[in-house]
Amino acid sequence: MNKTDNIFATAQEEVKDFVFDDNVAEVFPDMIKRSVPGYQTMISTIGHLAHEYAQDNSQIYDLGCSLGAATLSIRRKLTAKNCTIIAVDNSQAMVNRCQQHLNNYKSEIKTQVLCDDIMNIDIQDASIVVLNFTLQFISPSQRDTLIKNIYQGMKPGGILIISEKLVFEQANIQSVIDELHLDFKRAQGYSELEISQKRASIENVLIPDTLEQHYKRFEQAGFNKMSQWYQCFNFSSLIAIK
Repeated sequence: MNKTDNIFATAQEEVKDFVFDDNVAEVFPDMIKRSVPGYQTMISTIGHLAHEYAQDNSQIYDLGCSLGAATLSIRRKLTAKNCTIIAVDNSQAMVNRCQQHLNNYKSEIKTQVLCDDIMNIDIQDASIVVLNFTLQFISPSQRDTLIKNIYQGMKPGGILIISEKLVFEQANIQSVIDELHLDFKRAQGYSELEISQKRASIENVLIPDTLEQHYKRFEQAGFNKMSQWYQCFNFSSLIAIK
C-alpha cells in the first residue's frame, strides 16, 4: 500500500536540497500523483507510443526510471519481438523499489534495472528512449551531450519521449501558470507549509527549460521531427523521432 507524502508537513529548521532517498521512494507514488497533473495520462501514453514505435531486436531505455512506472507501462503494451528494456536510476532506494515492483508483475520481456548515472549509459540499438521528468535534474551543462548521445544510439525511426516541467519566458504567463499549479497542489491536500518547504528544497535541484530550449536541443542533436503532445499547467511531454 502506498504511503502518504508528509515529508514536508512539519516545520524544518533547515530545508535541505531534495534527494531521492528512502523517505522519498517510500511515498513517491503519492507525491507524484498530488504534484504532477496528468502524470497517469503521460505514463499510459508512453506505453501506447512504445506499442507503436518499438522495433524488433532493439533496446528500450527508461532513463531516470524511479519506481518503474514507465517501464511497466511499456511492458504491458510491447508487442515488438526480442526487445530488452534497460531501466536506469542513480538512486539505490528507487532502484530497489523499482525491481520489487517489476517482480510483482511477471513478464517475458527481458528487463534490466541498473543503479547508475545515466550519463554513463552507452545507448545502443534503441528504438525507444524515455526521460520521464529526468532531464530537469541533470546539470544544464550536460543536457546537450545526453540528448546527442541518445540520438546517436537510436535506430532510424526510433522515438525519444521526454516529460518535463517547463519554465516560461514571459513573467506574467509564468505567474499565471505557477498559481494554477499551486491551486492544484492545494486541492490535493498539501498545506501552505508543505508547498513552501518543498519549493525551497527543490529549487536548486530541479532546473527547468523552456519549450524552445528543448526544441533547439533536439535539433542540435540531429532530430528534425518533434512535437509537444501534452501539456497541463507547467508540465509537458514531448516526442522526437529519428
